[in-house]
Amino acid sequence: MNSLSLSHSLRRLWALERFGPSVRFFIALACCMTWSWYHAQMELLTPLFLGVIASALAESDDSWQGRLLSICVTLVLFLLTSISVELLHPYPWFFISALCSATFCLIMLGALGERYATVAYATLILAIYTMIGLEQSGDTSVSLSQQPLLLVAGAAIYGVLSVLWYGIFSQQPLQHSLARLFREQCAYLKAKSALFEPLRNMDIEGHRLIIAKQNSRVVAALNDTKTLILHRVGGRSSSKVKRYLKLYFLAQDIHERASSSHYQYQELSKAFFHSDVLFRCLRLLRQQGDGCKALAKAIELRQPFDYGGGHSAALEDLQAAIAYLKQQNNPQWRDLLRSLRALSNNLSALDHLLRDAANPDVVALTQDSTILDRDPKSLKEAFERISQNFSIHSLLFRHALRLTIAVAACYGVMQTLHPDQGYWILLTTVFVCQPNYGATRARLVERVVGTILGLATSWVLFELFPELWIQAMIAVVAGVAYFATRTNHYMLSTAFITLMVLFCFNQIGDGYNLFLPRLTDTLIGSAIAGLAVFLILPDWQGRRLNVVLAQTLSSNGNYLKQIMLEYTQGKTDDMAYRVARRNAHNADAALSSTLTNMLKEPGHFRRQTDIGFRFLLLSHTLLSYISALGAHRENLAHAPTYLMLNQEAQLLANSLEHIAHQLIKREPIDVDCEAEQKQSYRLRDLPEEEDDTLRLLQTQLLLISQQLGSIRTLAAHVVTKT
Repeated sequence: MNSLSLSHSLRRLWALERFGPSVRFFIALACCMTWSWYHAQMELLTPLFLGVIASALAESDDSWQGRLLSICVTLVLFLLTSISVELLHPYPWFFISALCSATFCLIMLGALGERYATVAYATLILAIYTMIGLEQSGDTSVSLSQQPLLLVAGAAIYGVLSVLWYGIFSQQPLQHSLARLFREQCAYLKAKSALFEPLRNMDIEGHRLIIAKQNSRVVAALNDTKTLILHRVGGRSSSKVKRYLKLYFLAQDIHERASSSHYQYQELSKAFFHSDVLFRCLRLLRQQGDGCKALAKAIELRQPFDYGGGHSAALEDLQAAIAYLKQQNNPQWRDLLRSLRALSNNLSALDHLLRDAANPDVVALTQDSTILDRDPKSLKEAFERISQNFSIHSLLFRHALRLTIAVAACYGVMQTLHPDQGYWILLTTVFVCQPNYGATRARLVERVVGTILGLATSWVLFELFPELWIQAMIAVVAGVAYFATRTNHYMLSTAFITLMVLFCFNQIGDGYNLFLPRLTDTLIGSAIAGLAVFLILPDWQGRRLNVVLAQTLSSNGNYLKQIMLEYTQGKTDDMAYRVARRNAHNADAALSSTLTNMLKEPGHFRRQTDIGFRFLLLSHTLLSYISALGAHRENLAHAPTYLMLNQEAQLLANSLEHIAHQLIKREPIDVDCEAEQKQSYRLRDLPEEEDDTLRLLQTQLLLISQQLGSIRTLAAHVVTKT
C-alpha cells in the first residue's frame, strides 16, 4: 500500500507543470556549484549562474530538434553580445550607443513571433548580466576575457539539459498545456451554468461579465496549446501528436458549443420559473465541467479517461422535462421550447464530444486539419513583418522606443552616481518596464516588495547559517524557487533571485555590503521604468478603445460570414472557418484584457471603463449568439427560406463591419438605423418554419439583429468622447 501511495505521489509530482523545468534548472545550478566547489574557484559561480538564468529565460517549448537549433542560435547571440559589452565597456559613448541600438533592435524582433521575442529579450538580459560581471570583476580573480566564456558555459549547461529533456519527454509540455486548457473549459462551463439558475432579480450582467473574463482565459489556453502542437507537427506528425491534435480540435468544438447562447436566459427563467428544466440544464453543464476537469487530470497523470455513465441519465431527464413541457400545449412557449430543444441538442453534442475524448484515436480528423502558422517563412517575410511595425501607431515600436530611452536614462543615472557600479538599475528597468502602464505598475510594486522581502530574508539566513557550504546550498534552492515562481508569482520570484544573488556574492566577498546598493538600485530602476511608461509615448488603453471595439465587431462579422458558408456548403471545419472563429474569440479576449488594464490606469484615462464593460457584455453576448449558429451547422442550401435567411445574415455581418469601420475612423455613428430596425422586423415576422434548424437560424439572426441598436449607442458614445 505504501509503495502504491508513493508511486501515486511521484506521478502527481511529475504532473506538476513547473516540476520538469525546475528539475532541469536545479541540475544546471547544482553542476555549476559542484564544479566551482571542486576546483575551489567560487568566483566563477556568479557568471555561471547568470548564464544558466539567461538560457532558461530564452527557452521556449518546442521539439528537441527545434530546441537544439534554438540553443545554438542563442549561444552564438549570447557570446557575441557578451564580447561586445566587454570590448565597448571602456568607451562610454560607444557603449551606450551600442546598448540603445541593441535594445531597440532586440525588442523589435518580437514582431516575428513569441519565440524570437523570448530569445531577443534573454539576449538583452545577458548583456546586462555581463555588465554585472564587470561590476564584480574588480573584487575577484576572474579576468575580463573569462566573463563571456563563463556566461555562455552556464547557458550551454542548461541548453544541453533542455535538449536532452525535450528529446526524452517530448510530449510533457503538450500534456500540461492540454490539461490546463480542459481545466479552463471546466471553469467556463461552471460559470456558464450559473445563468440557468431560475432566480428572481438575478444579476445577469454580473454573471456574463464573469463568463467573458473566463472566456479570455480559455482563449489564451487554446492559443498556447495550438502553438505547442504547431511546433511539433511540422510536415509529418507522429501518432502521439495526432492524438493530441484531435484532443485540441475536440477542445475547440467544446468551446464553441459551451460559448453558445440559444435565447435570452432571463426570458427562459421567467417562463419556466416553476419548472425544473433549467435546473436540469444547470446540473448537466456542471457534470460536463467535472468531465473536463477529470479529462485534464487524466492527461496530466497519463491515465485512461472515463467519462462515466451518469451523464446519460441527466441528459435523458432533461429531454423528458422538455417533452413534458411540450405536452402542456402552451402557445406562448412555442418559440421557447424550440430554443430549449436546440439547447438540449447542444448539450447532447457536448456529451458526445467528451465521450470521444476517452478514445481520441478513433476520432477522424477533418480533411483540412492543418493549423495556421503565423511565424515568418523567409527572411523577406521577416523583414516585411518588422517593417510593418515601424510606425508610431505600433505598440511594439512604442515599447521598443520607450525602453531604449529608459535604458539610456538608467546609464546616465548610473554614470552620475557611481560609474563603475549600479548595473542593477538597468536590470530592474528592463524587467519592470512593460508594454502598458497597468502591467508596469503591477510589476513595479511586486519588484520593490519582492526585493525588500529578499533582502530581509537574506539577512536572517546570513545570521542563522554563516557556513559557506550551507549558503551555497541555499543559493541553489533559491535559484530553483525563483525559476518555479517567475511566471505566476513575480514578487516571490524577485525575493528568491535576490536571495540567490546575495548568497552567490557572499561566497567571494561580503554579501552584507550589497544590501543597501541593491535596494537603492531597485528603487531607482523601478522609478525610471514607471516614469518611462507614464511619459514616453504612453499606451493608454482608453485612447485605443475604439480600435479594440472595432476589432471585436469586424471579427464577429467575418465569423458570421464563415458560418453561413458552412450552412451553404455543409460542415467542413476548414482552416478559414477555424481561423475566423479563433479571431473572433481572440478579439473578445483582447477587449477583456484591455478593460482590465484600463482599471489600473490613472482616473482621467479610465473614464470610459463603464462603457467599455457594457460593450464587453454586448460583444460577448453577440459572440455567443453567433457561436450557437456555428454549433448547429449543417447543409441548408436547398431549404425553402435559406436563401432569404442567408441574405439577412450577410446584411448583419455588413452592419457589424460598417460600425467597426466608423469606430476606427472615428466617424459619427447613427444611434438609430432605420434599415437595421426594418431588418429586425422582417426576421421577427417571417413565417414560422417547421424545420427546427431553419427556425434556429431565424431565431439566432433575430437575436443578433436585436443587439445592433445597443451596440450603435455605445459605439457612438465611444466616438464622441475619445
